[in-house]
Amino acid sequence: MLSPLNLARIPDADEALRFQVKAFLAERLPDISTDLRARSWMGHDAGFSRALAERGWIGMTLPRDYGGQGLSYFSRFVVVEELLAASAPVAAHWVAERQSGPLILHFGTEAQRQFYLPRICRGEAFFCIGMSEPGSGSDLASVKSRAVRTDTGWTLNGTKLWTTYAGAAHYMIALVRTSGTPEDRNRGLSQLIVDLSLPGITISPIRDLAGDAHFCEVHFDNVELPHDALIGGEGDGWKQVMAELALERSGPERLYSSILLFDQWLDHLRRGDAVDEQAITLAGSLVSRLASLRSMSVAITAKLVGGERPEVEAALLKDLGTGLEQAMPQLIADALAADPDLVPDETLLRTLAYTSEMSPAFSLRGGTREILRGMIARGLGLR
Repeated sequence: MLSPLNLARIPDADEALRFQVKAFLAERLPDISTDLRARSWMGHDAGFSRALAERGWIGMTLPRDYGGQGLSYFSRFVVVEELLAASAPVAAHWVAERQSGPLILHFGTEAQRQFYLPRICRGEAFFCIGMSEPGSGSDLASVKSRAVRTDTGWTLNGTKLWTTYAGAAHYMIALVRTSGTPEDRNRGLSQLIVDLSLPGITISPIRDLAGDAHFCEVHFDNVELPHDALIGGEGDGWKQVMAELALERSGPERLYSSILLFDQWLDHLRRGDAVDEQAITLAGSLVSRLASLRSMSVAITAKLVGGERPEVEAALLKDLGTGLEQAMPQLIADALAADPDLVPDETLLRTLAYTSEMSPAFSLRGGTREILRGMIARGLGLR
């Protein structure tokens, strides 16, 4: 059954980080226009990520022995929330810091931990996620990419799709089939670390509606991997990827994709001579929804701090959070249209255009709404 989420608060010691992060962002971001900053965790800036790493803000929860800070998930929550609230460009290190590092820590060998984790913490190793495949839709268990054991390791063939920033990443953690057939579903799946510089790998960018090309198709043609490319046990890939997705879905990143647009719209309202009662009511409604979901995210973080794996709770947060993120652009567009006397500036309109174009993807990344609701139903004992 879905366990209850108790009220939780961020401890004072972790909360104290917020002022340091705000000061850092005030120094680093003023020259980036707000419509470009709206890309936020789709914005790729390796230099910015390395600057974060120099301050110890990448891999914060990883043990000091592996280059981390040994801090709690509450500390990470504070740093991530401030980065997202400012729409900082975090895409370069995002996947490695959020899920690849913890995955390697929990399931990897000691040699894998010693090699990858310090590089992640220094902002020197960027990862991408190899889960989705052509023709599979949201059916992650229908993986067809296959790795076959050889005398020297593994030979990998197949294709991964919608792989964000594969062209700028150093490594991919790929969910592949190491035994059985796609009809076996989640049995026979394993996870491999793939060095994306190896021969036989072709990475093709996919341009989206907004004109960006962060999505990629990655094709593997007889790619030779070493024995130690395997993470965890062979055949344990499904269990491991579910734990990885819980980390991906549980944080504040499922709340703030439209926050810069919201802030700009509020600034727009403040410039008006008259109070727009309908707009003020809408703003209050959005703030109340955001505050409730943030409290839920903090409560899930408390579960992570307690050593739990709140997979179902994280799925619920992602479903509700991305619903809010997607609603904001349309509601704000309607509010602007309802008050034609207060003309929005060009920057607000560009931010609105980009966020509106990207918003359909908010409920796709990290698992579609249909998949999440199936998980929630199982957690509630309804299926």
